[in-house]
Amino acid sequence: MSPTTAASPAPAPATDAPPKPSPGAKRSLMGSLIDATALLRAASFKEDSYVAAALPASDLRALADLRALLATHPDQISIWGVPLNPPSDAPADERTDVVLLKFLRARDFRVRDAHAMLLRCAAWRAEFRADAVLDEDLGFKDLEGIVAYMHGWDRDGHPVCYNAYGVFKDRDMYDRVFGDGDRLSRFLRWRVQIMERGVRALQLRPGGVNAIIQVTDLKDMPKRELRAASNQILSLFQDNYPEMVTCRGTSPCCSR
Repeated sequence: MSPTTAASPAPAPATDAPPKPSPGAKRSLMGSLIDATALLRAASFKEDSYVAAALPASDLRALADLRALLATHPDQISIWGVPLNPPSDAPADERTDVVLLKFLRARDFRVRDAHAMLLRCAAWRAEFRADAVLDEDLGFKDLEGIVAYMHGWDRDGHPVCYNAYGVFKDRDMYDRVFGDGDRLSRFLRWRVQIMERGVRALQLRPGGVNAIIQVTDLKDMPKRELRAASNQILSLFQDNYPEMVTCRGTSPCCSR
């Protein structure tokens, strides 16, 4: 898990935009990620290679069974631009098995569970219009580079996503971003947009870079107030981005 660039819609009205974080807040939040960034430079994690020849026989059977299940679907299924049940006469795409293995690993190689998860993910992406989210202006430009953003790579080439939620200890900022259900939905869509940028930086090929490093700084985060948003984000990512993320820094929970 390369984006295309399209003209963005007109920006949201100023009344809907969150207040700009102060320069001091920016320096504080960025400074709190320095230790995590140093960790990324000094170490890496062992990522699964997704090389079929390295898989045990039981995993290869599960992969073949999942392919067979998907081949029974009348419609073509594609996630992140990767065809998952291409026609039998289509050229082989090495990315297909990488994505299928992510769903299998997320369900401990239980084929029917992985198949059901994959179909739910495809349905969610269609309903959420996830393939279109990269081109949207959701009115959170001032939060980019502060709250959640892709920046740089670790020493092995994994793209890094930084998260810092301390800015929301400011009540006015919190109310402007999360003050009602519509704003919360827009924030969640923006957070998915950041994730989609990261996925499109992945190679999704055997032996390649196939996961995002996520660094989360929880310093000064208003935990009670952000519980609903953080739970929804975690649920969305676990259900729809299997084996796409590994965590560093001070994040309390995350799964690849």
